[in-house]
Amino acid sequence: MKSIHFLLIGVYVFLASSVHAELVLVANPQSGIERLTQDEVINIYLGRYRRLNSGVAAEPLDHPIDAEMRARFYRRLVNKSLAEINAYWARLVFSGKTRPPRMVDSVDGMLRLVATQPGAMAYVERAQADARVKIVFELGD
Repeated sequence: MKSIHFLLIGVYVFLASSVHAELVLVANPQSGIERLTQDEVINIYLGRYRRLNSGVAAEPLDHPIDAEMRARFYRRLVNKSLAEINAYWARLVFSGKTRPPRMVDSVDGMLRLVATQPGAMAYVERAQADARVKIVFELGD
């Protein structure tokens, strides 16, 4: 009985920590940017800015359209649901004004792209950011 109790506590602690894991935006260390403001991140991820302040072309990366991390990111960044974000992009794509961030299927794929492309940036959980990338923005819980 005690082992089941400890197992349940372990599962609860794991789930609680993963639910509240802090999201960060990472960029290539050669991007020429040290930090981004929330407004800059919003403008990059909503297609308003296509270049970073350093002059490098911005290439924001996004998680799949129905990913939980994508929902957390947009909720924290602009207080919008995935349905609202998807509708926003549908209107812009239809008008031909801009294109949405490039979707990548995995965090590993995102980190690989960010590490090899100067303008690429992606949002990941803080614990997933490694030495190949640089944290340029932190989203609060």
